[in-house]
Amino acid sequence: MTTALITHKACYDHVTPPGHPEQVARLDAVLGALEGLDLVSVSAPMAADDDLLRCHPQAHLNAVRDAAPADGWRSLDADTHMSVGTLEAAYRAAGGVVKAVDLVMSGEVGNAFAAVRPPGHHAERETPMGFCFFGSVAVAAKHAMEFHGLKRVAIVDFDVHHGNGTQDLVEEDARVLFFSSHQMPLWPGTGAAHETGVGNIVNIPLPEGCSSKVFRDAYTREVFPRLAAFKPELLLISAGFDAHAADPLAGMMLQDDDFAWVTQKLCDVADEHCGGRVVSALEGGYDLEALGRSARAHVKVLKERAR
Repeated sequence: MTTALITHKACYDHVTPPGHPEQVARLDAVLGALEGLDLVSVSAPMAADDDLLRCHPQAHLNAVRDAAPADGWRSLDADTHMSVGTLEAAYRAAGGVVKAVDLVMSGEVGNAFAAVRPPGHHAERETPMGFCFFGSVAVAAKHAMEFHGLKRVAIVDFDVHHGNGTQDLVEEDARVLFFSSHQMPLWPGTGAAHETGVGNIVNIPLPEGCSSKVFRDAYTREVFPRLAAFKPELLLISAGFDAHAADPLAGMMLQDDDFAWVTQKLCDVADEHCGGRVVSALEGGYDLEALGRSARAHVKVLKERAR
């Protein structure tokens, strides 16, 4: 078995204003770093509205479509901007993660990484925010359950920012167990440990300056045992690499090998409980060199562990 790499040239057409950290060059950094890993390349399709509507109401889809500019940019908030190509890119970002689920569930590949942008984990039910428009990973989780009949899906989000959008989209669905480790305090200001949904949300606030040891101890103590007890049938990863020490938007101190380590440990759980079925999707990461190295470390482990 092997690892699928899902992406699409339309993800380059989501162009943000000059100086914006969520820039086209991020995708170049990731795809360039993954060269030579012998991955199965797959084109990200457009998400179906039926998939998006499992997480977002029709009014949200309409609002995002209506906001798409004919030229230049349209700002939805201080951080979240649409260009002419953003709408298709956002649809393909969500569709790419859904496609990854289909490939893994069918056994065509052992696992998959969706190198897509814009990211998704900050998009709430009716609110695009934090560079995000649709909750791609949550959409993929709902697709796995509704289309493939799964009863237990886990999501692990190690982006440095709280996955507030994913939490908002799954916190009332006990079939989904969601973990978010993130720096606190930090934007968006959510993600306290007492936010537990219906017992399916596990937030792990970490301090500024968080070291590799603190990060690894937290996962060993709070994530892996709870994840194993849940026995997921599919494991989804929101793979943000902005907890890296080099990242300009936060203050955690992780290194490349921390992303390899957490990927190995998550694959261990997946091997034991769900036949190794792992789907990962790109979220944050804004130092281009660190992003590329960290993404390669992450995907290299997926490639080695594909079964």
